[in-house]
Order: sequence, then structure tokens, then C-alpha cells
Amino acid sequence: MTREAPDADVTEEDLTTGPPKTYAAGLPGIAATMRHSIAQMGVARTARTLRVINQREGFDCPGCAWPEGQGEHRKAVEFCENGAKAVAEEATLRRVGPEFFAAHPVADLAERTDYWLGQQGRLTEPMVLRPDASHYVPIGWDEAFALIAEHLRALSTPDEAVFYTSGRTSNEAAFLYQLLVRSYGTNNLPDCSNMCHESSGAALSQTTGIGKGSVSLADVEQADLIVVIGQNPGTNHPRMLSALEAAKRGGAKIVAVNPLPEAGLMRFKNPQNARGLVGKGTALADEFLQVRLGGDQALFQAVGNLLLRWEDARPGTVVDGEFVDTRTVGFQEYAAHVREVDWDAVFTATGLPHERVERLARLIADGQRVIFCWAMGLTQHKHAVATIREIANVALVRGMIGKPGAGLCPVRGHSNVQGDRTMGIWEKMPEAFLSALETEFGVPIPRKHGHDTVDAIRAMRDGRASVFMAVGGNFASATPDTEVTEAALRGCDLTVQVSTKLNRSHVVPGRTALILPTLGRTERDRQSSGEQFVTVEDSMSVVHRSRGRLDPASPLLRSEVAIVCGIARALLGPEHPVPWEEFTADYDRVRESISRVVPGCEDYNARVRTPDGFVLPHAPRDAREFRGTESGKALFTANTLTVLSVPPGRLLLQTLRSHDQYNTTIYGLDDRYRGVKDGRRVVFVSPEDLGALGIADGTVVDLVSEYSDRERRAPRFRVVAYPTARGCAAAYFPEANALVPLDSVAEGSGTPTSKSIVVRLEPV
Repeated sequence: MTREAPDADVTEEDLTTGPPKTYAAGLPGIAATMRHSIAQMGVARTARTLRVINQREGFDCPGCAWPEGQGEHRKAVEFCENGAKAVAEEATLRRVGPEFFAAHPVADLAERTDYWLGQQGRLTEPMVLRPDASHYVPIGWDEAFALIAEHLRALSTPDEAVFYTSGRTSNEAAFLYQLLVRSYGTNNLPDCSNMCHESSGAALSQTTGIGKGSVSLADVEQADLIVVIGQNPGTNHPRMLSALEAAKRGGAKIVAVNPLPEAGLMRFKNPQNARGLVGKGTALADEFLQVRLGGDQALFQAVGNLLLRWEDARPGTVVDGEFVDTRTVGFQEYAAHVREVDWDAVFTATGLPHERVERLARLIADGQRVIFCWAMGLTQHKHAVATIREIANVALVRGMIGKPGAGLCPVRGHSNVQGDRTMGIWEKMPEAFLSALETEFGVPIPRKHGHDTVDAIRAMRDGRASVFMAVGGNFASATPDTEVTEAALRGCDLTVQVSTKLNRSHVVPGRTALILPTLGRTERDRQSSGEQFVTVEDSMSVVHRSRGRLDPASPLLRSEVAIVCGIARALLGPEHPVPWEEFTADYDRVRESISRVVPGCEDYNARVRTPDGFVLPHAPRDAREFRGTESGKALFTANTLTVLSVPPGRLLLQTLRSHDQYNTTIYGLDDRYRGVKDGRRVVFVSPEDLGALGIADGTVVDLVSEYSDRERRAPRFRVVAYPTARGCAAAYFPEANALVPLDSVAEGSGTPTSKSIVVRLEPV
């Protein structure tokens, strides 16, 4: 049975707005979950599928990377509203086959919205767009693989090819993909981490020696203070709200630091208990600090200043002296720097009065188990790496790493984005990994660093790369500077998209383009040795199994592992020393190699078969050791304070998600928590700023970003008066990605500055 998709594209004419909500989840969350799931899957399929999400013998949710409970703490229902939407989109009964492409020329599809494209359903067989053709047409798998090999062999150097990866790729597929790419001869392995948490990895690698968070789910529930910075868990990681609720029951205080008030951090109505369904739910944030965009670095420098002043007044009461003396370096330089903090600059940067900053500092000074959580609200600024280093400084002052209930917690987005990096998806993997890969397979591995995402776009734009391949994701919609990115993709000789569903990247093709449809997480993966499972790593370094239970959407689908190995055989030939055929037949063989190459994955096959998987080693968390830094100790840093300056009549814009989307997948046109219905082209601005600009609520405006090279324009956004911080504005991506300059990136990480866009509003 094929369920109908929308037969016409959406318009903004029916867009309405109302007051934002003051709580998350509850009965509306249940209603939205069931409405969306049944529309995509039907009643019986919904019941059969939702019950095995994030269960030990089920499949890992293709949404966010928030961990499941371990042992007896795992719930019977381990999914949220947006997780259920992600599953429904993948397990949908809607199909996109050859007849669809025959009816829709690419030029027509290119005019459709991301929402309409995504709602058409699952791809069913390989398709090719030939040079100068108007329509995609079917192609056989072997012919597709041969076509890719032909284009790659024709390049003058392997560095003229780019191989992108999305966070939904399994560990096994990611490991084989990077092996294919490096066997071919390049390290051009950009991934979605480059656009989200690369700043976290860079800062944490410098300060603690490992680019991952240092907390477990149990730590969150044991903390007595949790500071949530630049994050909206109610939409982006809804299961985190249950952990915050558990922490509150244990007596924890929660502080939210964000330019916008977010419903999920105000009150949580847990749909799994009576208090959440019919009661008032649980109030979460004890303090809400409405910081200006980019002001978080100044905030935490000021907190550091206060902590040291209080330590000076009462020695031994604030600074964890034993930890600082024995496990860190650079404290004196850091202390001298933050003691000179400019409080006028702090106020300009944050918009927060001194007493609000002092209240946060006092909570941190008094806390015995403090966790600092953050997401892309921190990572997508020019000074993002310095900002995260500043948070690490405060944690180090208090000794809040490597003890129960304390630590640093970057909350990852895509479900296996952290696992992809562990498996080698990075353009500059360390020598130890590359050497182990070379030893395991007996093939030469290149050492020259490859392109990250922004450099890959530049290379395609400038004609230095002409083949682009993506395993998962929606590159065209996820990346900055939309006009430049789309022109770069169209300029390629070949683009290859390994996908489950139709998306924007399929309709901005190279001169030749391939769509290779793959199995989703929800589907059975049968190979010649029998049914397979894959593995993933969550945001807290837990590696576990994922096994789909549904029959594939089409008999012509292949797994990501099979697709990667098929390309490798066609490109590298039957004499290549890597056993690609064996890897396709039995994923245990892949995991055997992972166990010998990837640090911490020894005895991988046995350990991942334990009920809850296993936790990768993390020296700062496990032993308060910082082996990965240059000194072997945690590093305090002195960071020059950045205060963003916005010209008169301009605002600082951030891009963000609607509640009806996950990353670039648009589930619907409502943002229930922010009061938006039936539309997405909105820009949130404070009433005070609208008054100063002389623009009325509801006015339709063009958003124009101002950067040193040129202006960029995103047309026809409706202004929504909203209680955001003064001088700041917000709009949804991918619609606002057109405003993000390609060359505006974070120092030290290369992450696009999607939270720091200077814009003006031009009434239409």
C-alpha cells in the first residue's frame, strides 16, 4: 500500500502566529506523535515500529544522539515526539520510484520546497541523470558502480574528489567508507560535524585532550547543578528533558542560558507519568539568563573573574586547589587574564546586569557536582572555540571533570555523528589511526590533510574538485551560502547521493548525477551470511547495536555497507587486498577489523553483543587523566574577549530549527512551541527592536546579510514579535542558510558562523 504524499507545494499564505508555549511535551506531544506516525505509516505499522525504537533488540532512533538508560533504567518507551517523526519519515508507506521521476523533470523539482520533496516518500531503485537530460531514469547497481569508478579514475588526482558523510551512517559503513576513500588516495572526508560540533571537538581536544564530552547519563541525574547553554532540548534532544526532570527530583538546580526563552527548559510535562499528562509537569530552569548572541564567552570570563575574587577573599573555598595543582597547567596565566576582565564589555556582550552574572557564579561556586551542557548555540560563532575553552576553564577551576555528577557535555545532534568520527570520518585523522589502518589492510594510506565541508565547497566552486559523493545527509540544504554551494554542486562532473528519501541535494545535480537508495535503520538487512545488525555511538560514548525489523521499502535497496563495498570493488579491482566481498557478506568481519584499528574497540564483536553495549574509554572522565594534551595535563587558556559589534539599524541573526524538523528534514509546517502554524519563512525579533526599526509585527521583509565580500538576500520573511534578546533575531534553516557567508567560519574549527549573521530587514 502506498500512502499519498502532498500533491501540491506549500505556500506561506496560511501562516499564522500566536503566543509561544510555556511547557514542552504533554498531551499535545502525544497527539502530534500519533498524528504524524499514522499519516506516514498507518496504525498497525506505527504500533509495530515505535515499540522497538531504542530497545536492546530493536533499532537506534535515526534522530538525535541522546543516550538510552542502562540496565534497569531503560524505559519501555525510549523515544520522543521528534524521534517518532524521524522514524515515521523513514518507515513511511509513500514511495518515489521511476514513475515519479518520469513525471517530474529535475527543473520542476528544483522549484519545490524541502518540505514537499521530503514528503514524497522512500526512494526505491537507483536512478541516473545523464548529461543534458531533463529527467532521472533507472540504472542498474553494477552500472552505477562502474560509472562512479570511471569518473574517479579519470581524475588527475584523488584529491579532486570529495566524500561527504552524514551522522546517520552506521559505524560499520563509516569505517568502510573512510577505508574506501583512503585506499583510493585522499583524505577528503568532510562530514556534518564540520558544521555543528567541530568547535567543541577543537576546544576540548586542546583543554582536556579528547574531543568528546566527559559525562554519562547517570552523571546528569546525579548533578546538583546543570548549566544548559545555547541549547533547546525540547525540540532538538527531547529525551534529555526526562534526564533533567530526574535531576530536579534529586535536588539539582538548572540554569538556562539562551537568547530565546525555550518552552522545554521552562516546564516539562512528561508524557510517561500522570503529573505530565494531567498535572502541571515539572518546572525545570531555576534561572534563565537571556544572553545576547555571542555573549557566552564574556559571561564565562566574568564568572571566572568572580570565582577567583571569592577565592582570594576566602582561600581554599572556591578553587579546587589539589586538582588545579596536580592535574592542570596554565592556571596562573588564566587567572591573571580573567582578573582584568572589563565589566563594561561584559555587559555590552551579554546584555546581563552584574547581579545576574553573580548569581550564576555563586551557583557554580556552591555546586559540588556541576555539569555544563551546550549545543550549536555556542559552536557556530567566529569565537566559538574560545567560548568553549572559557567554559572548560570554569569547570577546571572547580575541579568539575572526572567526578560523579560533573563534567563537560556537548550534546551532539545526529544519532551517530560521534561514532562516524570515532570510525575515521575526519579529514585529519591522527597518525596512530592511519598507521593502524595501513597495518591492518596492507594498503598505502595518504597523510595529507583533506578538505572539511567549507573547503570542499570552495574546491568545487573553484574547479579543484569535480566529483562529489555523499553517504546520507542533504548537503545542499545543510551547508552555508546556498547560492554558492548549489552552483558548486552543479559545476561537478558527477554527484552521487546515497539516500533513503528525496531531498534538495538530488535536484541540484552535477552534469551526471546518481541517486543510490539505501536501507534505513528501521529495515531488515539480509546479506549472504544471514541477517545483520549495525552499531552506533551515542553522545556519551556508549556503543550499541541497532537492528531493523521492517521489510525493506523496495527489494532493490542495498545497505550502506553493501553500497560502499560495491563501489570499492568497481574502483579498486578484484585484486585489492581489502576483503570487500567478505565485509558485505558478514558485518562481524568489519567489526573484527574495527577492533584492531580503532582505539577502545578491542573485542568489539563480543562487547557490542552485551545487552547495553559498552562505553568507550575516556581518560579525563574515567581517571582524571589528560593524556591527549601536549603536557599530559588539562590546559587552562587565556582567551582574548570578543564583543560582537552590530551597526545601527542592524540585528544579529541566528539560524535555528523549528519544532517540526530535525536538521534539514522538515516534518511539518508548525512550530508549536513558538506559536507558528502553517509556515516557515518567519523572523523572530523583539518588540523593542521592531519599535526602534519602525517595523510592525507581521510585516513581510527581505533578510539581507552584510559581509565584507557582498550582500546576500533571503526574500519574503514574515516578522514575528518575539521575546528574544535585544539586538538579536532568529530564522529557520535551511531557509536562512543563504545568508551565511561561506568564508565566515569559526577560528580554529572552520565551522560556519550560522549564529552570528549581521542582517538588515527590508520591508517588501
